[in-house]
Amino acid sequence: MIIRKRKADEELPMDLLLLADPSEEIVKEYITRGECYLAELERDIVGVYVLLPTRPGTIELVNVAVAEERHGEGIGKQLVMDAVKVAREKGYKTIEVGTGNSGVGQLALYQKCGFRIVGVDFDFFTRHYPEAIFENGIQVRDMIRLTQDL
Repeated sequence: MIIRKRKADEELPMDLLLLADPSEEIVKEYITRGECYLAELERDIVGVYVLLPTRPGTIELVNVAVAEERHGEGIGKQLVMDAVKVAREKGYKTIEVGTGNSGVGQLALYQKCGFRIVGVDFDFFTRHYPEAIFENGIQVRDMIRLTQDL
C-alpha cells in the first residue's frame, strides 16, 4: 500500500470522506483549506485522511476513513501514523484530532498512535449537523479532542 498526496486534478473520494463525516457540505469546505492524502492498494483508493492547518505550529487531522470492506486490516493505523509523520516533516509542533463520543474504536486507535485526550467540545455535533448522527447505537453529540506533541 502507498499513501500519497491527492493530485489537484484528481477526483475527491467523497464516498470515503463521507464515512468519517456525514456532511458533504462541511467536507467540501474543509477540503479546500486542507491537504488530502490517499491510501492506494493495487490501484484502488482504500483510505483517506485530511490535514488542516489551524493555528501557528498546529495542524488538525480532520478526516480519516477506510473503505468498509477493508476494516480490520490496519489501514486506519497506517493512515494516522502517516499523518503524524507528514505533520512532523512539515515542521508542525502539534497535531490534533477530534472524534465523536461514540467512536470507541476511533478513540482506541488514536491513543494507540500516541494521541492523548485533552478535552470535550460538548454538543459539537448537535450544533454543527442538522440531523442526529448515531454510531454504535449512541447519539454522537460531543467531540472528544485529542492531541500529540511532534
